[in-house]
This record gives sequence, C-alpha cells and structure tokens, in this order.
Amino acid sequence: MDSGDAGGVRPMPQNKELPNAGALKLRAASCHECEVGRAGSDAVSASAVDRRQFVARSAIAAVGALLVSACGGAGSTTGPGGGGGGGGSGGQLDVTVSNYPALANIGGIARVDSGQGTPVAAVRTSTTTFSAFSLICPHFGCTVGIASGSFACPCHGARFAANGRWTGGQPTGNLTSLVVAFDETTGILTITR
Repeated sequence: MDSGDAGGVRPMPQNKELPNAGALKLRAASCHECEVGRAGSDAVSASAVDRRQFVARSAIAAVGALLVSACGGAGSTTGPGGGGGGGGSGGQLDVTVSNYPALANIGGIARVDSGQGTPVAAVRTSTTTFSAFSLICPHFGCTVGIASGSFACPCHGARFAANGRWTGGQPTGNLTSLVVAFDETTGILTITR
C-alpha cells in the first residue's frame, strides 16, 4: 500500500474518461459537483416535499381516511368497507313489512335499508318475529347478497344461513345480528343498527 492510499482504497479519478468505455464515454463526478448541482436546483425544488414530510403527511392522510370509514362517514354500501362494520351508520331503521313481499312468508329475506347507511336484511322467523343482520361481510367488508333463502358474499365466497351463521366458503365469523322490535298493529319492524 502506498502512502497516497487511504486504508487500501484508491480514490476515483476525477473528470477523466474511464478506460475501455468504448463508444460510450463516461466520466466520474465528484461529490463536490453533486452538491454544487443540488445547490443550484434549490430554487426549483424549494416547494418540493422531502421524503420525511411525504411519509408523515401520507400517514396522517391514511389515518384520517381510516377514521372516516370506521365512523361510517361517506362510505359506499356496495363495496368493501361499505358504511362500517356491522352497525356503522347507527340509529334505527323503521321498516313497513308490507312493502317487502319476501317478508310475507316465514323464512323470507329482504334487504330493507333502501340503500341508506349500513346495508341491512330482515328475515321473517315466524308470523310475529323477525331477525335482522348487517350485510357487511365480517371477512373483508364487502356487501353480502341474498341468495336462495340465505346470504352469500360476492368477494370471497363466504356463505351464511338465514340465521346469519357462517356455513361455508371463505372462513369468517357470523353476520352481525341487529336488535329488532315488531309492532303487529302497525306492521312496522324497528331495527337498531
């Protein structure tokens, strides 16, 4: 090792052509040139966001979007995460049973939310009793559909019985059961979601 080497590392030639570059002429730039070039472009990139700011702002935006969807705000009722998981929209839903022909018979199932808030289905379990379920799939948050007296998730194939219990397909939990009250005299089914 000669005295010009720093710990066995030879310095890169500055502003010289590299040997055997052929038709392609390459030159090595010193770190000093990089810094000068960067300093000259500061006026152009003064409004640019550095990596740390970008990551911080992106994280804040992601948390904000998560909070909005978790609280049931501005969510779609037809796609993943629609309106929150199980009861996202809150409040109560008053359903006139006679407006849903499927609910005239025991075992009948109908979607009764009119496209507002959390998707909800009612199931007639006897002449005077009903069950209600959130149609948000517990696996991925897709809106579950009604299929031949039961429920099916179009996203990953989970299937649920009329009582909301998972029966097959994508392993997941049961549909969220909602509190119901039926007034026989008015024919109004009140569902708390």
